[in-house]
Amino acid sequence: MIVGLTGGIGSGKTTVAKLFYKLGVPIYVSDLEAKQLMATNKKLIIAIQKLLGEDAYIDGALNRSYISSLVFQNKDLLSKLNAIVHPAVAKDFLRWYANQKYPYVIKESAILFETGGNKHCDLVITVTASLQERVNRVVLRDGVAEKQVKNRIANQLSDKEKIKQSDFVIHNINLSTTSTEVSLLHHKILKRIKK
Repeated sequence: MIVGLTGGIGSGKTTVAKLFYKLGVPIYVSDLEAKQLMATNKKLIIAIQKLLGEDAYIDGALNRSYISSLVFQNKDLLSKLNAIVHPAVAKDFLRWYANQKYPYVIKESAILFETGGNKHCDLVITVTASLQERVNRVVLRDGVAEKQVKNRIANQLSDKEKIKQSDFVIHNINLSTTSTEVSLLHHKILKRIKK
């Protein structure tokens, strides 16, 4: 079974993924894998440079701050970048998934719905947190301005929309409550698989 895990920036989906991982569930982190592919896949590198210019890479390394400054100001450019990167990530996920033996896997993706990835999941979990909490977490984590974080949030599907399309919702307020929610959800999923 494939369980999609999503949530807006700063919602804590990575924390939730780590909690599932501690329970033995294999996790595919789309964001990390996308960055890896963008840094190593020759076809992707050429396509990204064609779209965003030579400055997208510095000495062969992905220039993330440059790319972010372009795509989070321009939805059209962001869509074009996603159209290049996401088919490669989807293909990579299937390769990874074919080697898993656990009853279910988690595919973590911030833009699961935006890329249509939810259509390939048996269940979807959305992680939420208050807007201010999300902004505070990202400012602290990435050392960026509040305005930049709000721009990124504005480019993502709203929590309301994600929740509408999800099977489960985890309200990530504090670690101990979230940990309990993850554990209960894990057992629910395993029960569903056994039926």
